[in-house]
Amino acid sequence: MPPKFNVIVAACENNGIGIKGDLPWRLKNEMAYFTKMTSQTTNPEKKNAVIMGRKTWESIPPKFKPLKGRLNVVLSKTLKETNYEDAVIFDNLSNAMSQLIHPPYSNNIENFWVIGGASVYKEAVLSDMCHRIYLTQINKCFDCDTFFPDIPSTFLQVSDKEVPDDVQEEKDLTYQFKVFEKSS
Repeated sequence: MPPKFNVIVAACENNGIGIKGDLPWRLKNEMAYFTKMTSQTTNPEKKNAVIMGRKTWESIPPKFKPLKGRLNVVLSKTLKETNYEDAVIFDNLSNAMSQLIHPPYSNNIENFWVIGGASVYKEAVLSDMCHRIYLTQINKCFDCDTFFPDIPSTFLQVSDKEVPDDVQEEKDLTYQFKVFEKSS
């Protein structure tokens, strides 16, 4: 069976996900949800891989880099190396996935999560390898210069026991966790 990955993203009403290389909002509980979803495994001896573009990698504050407890996979045509033990670089999503499913990576990786940015998301949601999209829908419109693509009609909303389905409230904002799965 070919490898599958999930996409995880927080987007506001206009599909905005970023402004000037940063998040348009600061939501501690939503960030904790992101960390939980991209970190948890069923096998305690394995970890997950978070796959991101170079700009997303560079936007992570140094004190949080690499994202703890996960293999950080950076997609870049210009970066050639990283100074972090838990970070690797590939030139594109397809090459990354084809390498990550083989040793030495496959021995340690349980799940693959695409975490941004815009061009990586666009490629990911159109890929046959995309299984689910975990969307945090922020119920407000923010000024953004980076956007999440429209979710293709091949994805249907589903429930996931790990994902709260009630409306969340934080810092005068409401948001909801939604899960979309590619129909076969």
